Amino acid sequence: MFSLSSARTLIHPVVATAQVASSFYDTGLQMVVKLRCSSNASSSPDEQQRAISDFYMTYTMISNLLPFLPAYLLARCGDRGRRKVPIAVPLVGYLLSRMLLLVVLLFDWPIQVMFGGAVVYGLCGGFSSYWAGVMALASVTSRRERRSLRIMAVELIYGLAGFVGSLVSGHLFQLYASGTKQGTILVALCVLLYLFCLVYVVLVLTPPETFEDCGRERREYPTKTWRRHLPAFNLTIGLLFLSAILYDVAVAGGMEMLISFVMKAPLSWDATQVGYGNAVGFVIFFTSFLGVWVFSKYAVDTTLVIIGMISFAAGIYFMAFVTATYMFYLARTLTVFALIPMPTIRSLLSKQVQASCCGRILLLLQLCFALASLVYSPIFTKVYQATLDWFPGFVFLLSSILTVLAIIPISVVGCRTARQESYESLEGN
Repeated sequence: MFSLSSARTLIHPVVATAQVASSFYDTGLQMVVKLRCSSNASSSPDEQQRAISDFYMTYTMISNLLPFLPAYLLARCGDRGRRKVPIAVPLVGYLLSRMLLLVVLLFDWPIQVMFGGAVVYGLCGGFSSYWAGVMALASVTSRRERRSLRIMAVELIYGLAGFVGSLVSGHLFQLYASGTKQGTILVALCVLLYLFCLVYVVLVLTPPETFEDCGRERREYPTKTWRRHLPAFNLTIGLLFLSAILYDVAVAGGMEMLISFVMKAPLSWDATQVGYGNAVGFVIFFTSFLGVWVFSKYAVDTTLVIIGMISFAAGIYFMAFVTATYMFYLARTLTVFALIPMPTIRSLLSKQVQASCCGRILLLLQLCFALASLVYSPIFTKVYQATLDWFPGFVFLLSSILTVLAIIPISVVGCRTARQESYESLEGN
């Protein structure tokens, strides 16, 4: 029976509440940036687009560069048994940086002040530490045979919360009390939700007992056998990292440009449409969970990853030719399984290492994503700006090509895994 003591072991309330707050913040920041960049009447629509994309490029690079050392230290602390630390400390950064946006709204400060919020957010570990901590907790407290589904379930909670938050965020942005500016209520609610998350993690959350089976098969090998298997083990991890990084570059680069893309003609979205568009993006968390739940009965993890990558490649290719809002939603429909690859790759990685290293290997993956963003963010931004006049959807074609390239290393992992399982089966017989 479900009890209060069992509720104290759940990370799901934190994941859900933090994602609702994050959805509020994303819509709020997106609209504030748009309003500030368009306040200059002398600037043309193309100049406003360049100003918006330049802001997000700088903001993303600061947010992704600074967490490297803090996140590693937090991951080490988590792997030594303090699983709450890599989750709680980033929440402090989230809270402080979101409070800064509230100050920017209340006192009409320049939007560039938010770069300082990105610094605080990064020095507290950022999303790299927070999400790696959540995934590590989910991994070491689940059994191998159910791990992909368990991690996908956490992603589902994340997505459903993002869907709800995005759906109402546009409406909340337009609310304002007497004497306050538009968006103040939205950002204030965001701050309160992050405060709840921090209190819950510090005072309520009690990490459950872990299943120390993350590397059981390798620990059962004699020393010489382990050394003989080490090169293949490293190659598998390298291929998984390569596939994940290529896919992350494709998805994150395309989605970052989508923020600016929907603001310009012919779409020209307002706050409500931005919220709806973000909400549709979170529907894929539900459809991807259903995909894992159904396909995992008939296919191995590597096949699931390939299905998800093909889904995203098709959707983002179609996005390149979107000229109306209904076409945008059709393109998003094609990406129904686009979330499957990342949690499944994390599951595959967690099965390659011992539980005491799980947090660090997952953090290393997140830091690789952050390092890659320092390269792809300016590249995608400059490509978008250069093609703005003749083909603004060109960056989405680039995302589609990178996704197809990401399928190659995961296919190699699938072939190697199949051969290894066939060999072990023959050896066992």
